[in-house]
Amino acid sequence: MTTQHTKQELGKIEKVDIKGIWQTENKDFTPWLFENISELGDALGLDLEPREKESPVGKYRLDVLAEVGGQPVVIENQYGWSDHDHLGKLLTYAAGFDATKVIVWIAEHFEEEHLAALELLNKRSDEEDSEFPEFFGVKIEAWKIGDSPVAPRFDVVTAPNGWTEDNKTRRQVIVSERGEKYREFFQPLVDTLRHDHNLHNRTNATGRWWESFSSSHSGLSYRSGFFTRGGKRHRTVLYIDRGDKSENEEIFNTLHAQKQDIESALGESHTWDWQRLDHRRACRISIVRDGGIDDEDKHDDIRKWMVDHLLKFREVVGPRLAELAEQGIL
Repeated sequence: MTTQHTKQELGKIEKVDIKGIWQTENKDFTPWLFENISELGDALGLDLEPREKESPVGKYRLDVLAEVGGQPVVIENQYGWSDHDHLGKLLTYAAGFDATKVIVWIAEHFEEEHLAALELLNKRSDEEDSEFPEFFGVKIEAWKIGDSPVAPRFDVVTAPNGWTEDNKTRRQVIVSERGEKYREFFQPLVDTLRHDHNLHNRTNATGRWWESFSSSHSGLSYRSGFFTRGGKRHRTVLYIDRGDKSENEEIFNTLHAQKQDIESALGESHTWDWQRLDHRRACRISIVRDGGIDDEDKHDDIRKWMVDHLLKFREVVGPRLAELAEQGIL
């Protein structure tokens, strides 16, 4: 008895020009990436969440601002070969968004010199207690088999030391655990301010390293949080971001003209930090103190300090914001 084998036709994998799928980087690929950020996240082993596309930093605009574990992730896209211009923008955006966790550069092709630059930057992130971000170089490709739909593919071509396919899941767990630690810290603070002091916020803490509370004026908020990554210090902030740099600076400068009176009314011996942040859209006024998220024996004291200073900010700065509103500045 003869056994007949049916010859099975096998398809051929073909690489497709990405411009045939997304004609332009800014109008087609970036919006697609924003809506499908999980595909990039799968390649990196990170649970990415989209926050904003074309996010302004001074006169520049970041392609995609995402977050992981409540921390900002900078993603810059580029068609063609990597170049110095995009490397410079990447560092500008990292500083502009205070992104101390993950920076992603996506391109069709990478020059060896730029891969070497990313590797050099990643050496800084390996240092103990470093607040330097981890840099990923990712190639965007598109493939198909025969007449099948085209499939995008993210190829990680450079990554932080120690990052491998096998430890992507571990990295995601670490980020999730950190976010849960922030959530556990901030939930009592959120409850206290919402229930006892009528300072409205969402019901649940976000899992970010900071929480924001309304000032009753659009684009201005009171915030308390930790310095990211190392988390060795905490701060309370009046954050000013009305969406326009010149408007933010006008508000900041008006308050800064009252600096002596404001600091005297706040009655705090610590040094206040007035940051116009010339290379960012936002401005902020903050006070900083030692003590991080890992100092668990100090959590009750840190929370009390944050609550006291948020309330003091509202008491002293609130009437001045109301005056700015009456003057038409807000």
